[in-house]
Amino acid sequence: METETKKFKVHHKGIHKINGEAREGALGYKRCQSCGMPFSKDPKGGGTNADGTKNNMYCSYCFENGEFTQPDITLEEMETLIKEKMKEMGMPGFIAKLLTMGTSKLERWKK
Repeated sequence: METETKKFKVHHKGIHKINGEAREGALGYKRCQSCGMPFSKDPKGGGTNADGTKNNMYCSYCFENGEFTQPDITLEEMETLIKEKMKEMGMPGFIAKLLTMGTSKLERWKK
């Protein structure tokens, strides 16, 4: 009896190879690649693509129906928005600032 072993390799931008076949979002990200929010905190579990399927790269606050909810927001504006939301949730300002320091490394903001 033969058993099939699946091999997973993670590639840049959420493209994964399973047994040599490239699949976008096959394993997905753990955090939104726009705001950094963990998908486990997203009530909808992620954004949606234009065809209504789940988007595994961006949260439902940042991405709906295949488009960014705030397409013209700058990195600096996003960092300010994230800090304000965290403070509203009771997080101390210095912690909110620390947690937003990695925002520029998320896929949406890489240049």
